[in-house]
Formats: sequence, C-alpha cells, structure tokens
Amino acid sequence: MAVFVSTFVNRIDRKGRVSVPATFRAALRNQEFEGIVAFPTLGQPAFEGCGMDFMERLSASLDEFDMFSPKRDELAAIVFADAHQLTFDGEGRISLPASMIEHCGIEAEVAFVGRGRSFQIWEPATFRQHAAEVRRRALSEGATLPVRPVAPGGKAP
Repeated sequence: MAVFVSTFVNRIDRKGRVSVPATFRAALRNQEFEGIVAFPTLGQPAFEGCGMDFMERLSASLDEFDMFSPKRDELAAIVFADAHQLTFDGEGRISLPASMIEHCGIEAEVAFVGRGRSFQIWEPATFRQHAAEVRRRALSEGATLPVRPVAPGGKAP
C-alpha cells in the first residue's frame, strides 16, 4: 500500500490541471486505477486523496455496519458520494473539478500534504495556517504517537 510523505506546492494551470508530485505518483504506480481518488475532508477546506486500494479498504470498512443503518449511510455519503476519480494525464497531471477548487479555495497553487496512507489537497496559505494551529495544539496537549511493533516477517501491520 502507498505511503505519502512531505508537502509539495504546485501551480495550477489555466485549465485547472496540476501536476501530482512525482513521489506520490510513484507510490501509486502499481494501482489498477491510474490516478487518485479524492473526497472532501470532514470539517476542513481540503480534500483527502488516496489510491483506489485505500478506497477499497474504506468500502470494506463500511461492511462492519448493517446495510441501511443510519451510520453506514452517513459514512458512505461523506466518503463516497462526493469522491472524484482523477486520472493522470501523460504528464502526471490531474484536472481539478470546480467543486474541489471551490471547497478548498484554490486559486493559483495547490499543496499536496502527505499523511501516511493518504494525502490531502489544500490551498497552500490555508494549509500553513492549519499546520501552525495543529502544531501549537499538539505541543500544548503533549501529543504522542505510539509506534506499532513490527509483525513477524519484518513488515509493519
């Protein structure tokens, strides 16, 4: 499964296309779908981005809920109803839908922000403000991240 690290800022062209960072494209290279899937981030002016394999994991997670249960319907609507499959062109660019540009407040540049198994797409100045607030809050709360042990065979779960 793909892992996305670092933050990249790329210019959007007048046709609404932006180059996906080369390292992100490389992480997605062995996917059946040649592109990314993006859906609105809950509570933030950003989009969550990932490969189709991660979307399949999210879909399988919905199977934990009873069919037609309110919780399942809510989660399906949040993740899948507003998702976009964005195919790479020959130069590694994607075309951003108008709804995505509007939701994120994107004008001239796009920030691709690695988050491990997924990444986010932001308007760069908005992301810088968000990142500063997250760091301030993490420091004040003494945030920690437990590291999972390596499973037999040498791979992390």
